[in-house]
Amino acid sequence: MAVRVPTTLFSRLAISTHKHLLYQWRCMSNLPENSVYGGPKSQSSEKRVTLTNLRNKHKKGEPITVVTAYDYPSAVHLDEAGIDVCLVGDSASMVVHGHDTTLPITLDEMLVHCRAVARGAKRPLLIGDLPFGTYESSPTQAVDTAVRVLKEGGMDAIKLEGGSPSRITAAKAIVEAGIAVMGHVGLTPQAISVLGGFRPQGKSVASAVKVVETAMALQEAGCFSVVLECVPAPVAAAATSALNIPTIGIGAGPFCSGQVLVYHDLLGMLQHPHHAKVTPKFCKQYARVGDVINKALSEYKEEVTNRSFPGPLHTPYKISEADVNGFLDELEKMGLSEAASAAATVAEKAPR
Repeated sequence: MAVRVPTTLFSRLAISTHKHLLYQWRCMSNLPENSVYGGPKSQSSEKRVTLTNLRNKHKKGEPITVVTAYDYPSAVHLDEAGIDVCLVGDSASMVVHGHDTTLPITLDEMLVHCRAVARGAKRPLLIGDLPFGTYESSPTQAVDTAVRVLKEGGMDAIKLEGGSPSRITAAKAIVEAGIAVMGHVGLTPQAISVLGGFRPQGKSVASAVKVVETAMALQEAGCFSVVLECVPAPVAAAATSALNIPTIGIGAGPFCSGQVLVYHDLLGMLQHPHHAKVTPKFCKQYARVGDVINKALSEYKEEVTNRSFPGPLHTPYKISEADVNGFLDELEKMGLSEAASAAATVAEKAPR
């Protein structure tokens, strides 16, 4: 005869098992309970800016702030300032590595910059440039490079330049691979051999129409935003009006959905002749940090030279009198009488 177990007992066992499994899952997971995927926990109290945040700002007509930065300290500053987007640009080739163009920088070098920025900027959306020569050959090459920028560089999205059919195809392939893409039209520094140097675009009817058409083609390919660089304000305004996605201007006037400047440029960090040569005329310097840096370095050199640094305030580590005497004895045993004498002289002058 079968023994009947009350159904309430089965219910209690099921509930107990469920609670136990849920507890184990919580112990194994470091993800928030209300999140499908949270990624690494942010050190900032503010949440990471997402594409949804940018779309909402664009829909409300609120300007989007973008700064190009290349390392951990600058990324931390962007984080604290509440900048929306940090672009790790291939302009690092010029600003950080000292080249005359953006062409020499490699993917591996870009990934170093990306990782450094990712460690410092916890709030902004992070976008990494695809450097020249890493996405033009085929859609497969483009996707492979974009994947590395996200997986190895810690970026949220990528940016690529130009609007030729091959670039449009690359952008579409990357989007279809599940990676967000920002386009870039107007002056595209990677194409200076074709453009004949760093020359503004959109200054003729044909060139202006091309800027708008290219921006629209990038939108059609799935780009979430387009950078407009060095084009007349009316052309930028037309492109912004024609698109349903945000435009980010750099040397394109005030009628874009947002603006981007390079960290070093807007802070006035470098007054070296080489940097002066490559700093664009559209850049506003909000500070002259370079002057402060130069002054500080000169003062440091002077104080080291005249031995006023380090003084007592910056010589914080002490040794007890008993340990000094023991140290002197050991030096004498080692036959280092002069060293013992030097140590004794300093110990006598040191404040107690």
